[in-house]
Amino acid sequence: MATKVHMLQLLALSPMIAIASDADPEQDFCVADLASTTVVNGLVCKSPAAVTANDFVFHGLAAPGNIKNAAGSAVTPAFAAQFPGLNTLGISMARLDFAHGGLVPPHTHPRATEILFVVKGSLLVGFVSTNNQLFAATVNAGDVFVFPRGLLHFELNVGKTRATAIAALNSQNPGVQAQAAALFGSGISDFVLEKAFGLNEKEVKHIKKKFGD
Repeated sequence: MATKVHMLQLLALSPMIAIASDADPEQDFCVADLASTTVVNGLVCKSPAAVTANDFVFHGLAAPGNIKNAAGSAVTPAFAAQFPGLNTLGISMARLDFAHGGLVPPHTHPRATEILFVVKGSLLVGFVSTNNQLFAATVNAGDVFVFPRGLLHFELNVGKTRATAIAALNSQNPGVQAQAAALFGSGISDFVLEKAFGLNEKEVKHIKKKFGD
């Protein structure tokens, strides 16, 4: 009987575990003190007496990012580290700018679901589920697409002009892990990569050079 009760308790808790995200705030606000060297799970609050309205304003998304790079894209974050007023509020944003043909390479956000609003242009976007099914669509200005938490996803400009999009995420620090760089730029053994991808030693070393490993 005790085992059954324990199982029922676990089942009751499972929905809460599944939707867990940033912890709920325990005060009106907790503007991050970016000068603090104290390490906590999040960012240290500065004194409420030192908080002003300016702490809740961020101008960093007004200008397009630098898209003169190999990917032809730029992601400008408005996370708690850039926008201290977001600290403990469980939300953040980013601006995505694309050159013609620009790509935000496949990546994940381990701590957040992302919803993308296309401001200008046309994007091919998609994510891959844990059973390796691709869900992809072309979205245009005014359209919205959602990437479930932690799943591999990408954005590619397939329009004839530059493109711009705004992303909202349900974490103050969603984390970003670019898959190619994580695999080929982190020091993982050549042998592991050869076996995992069916590549030979020369091919692995060639790819690693692109990521500075």
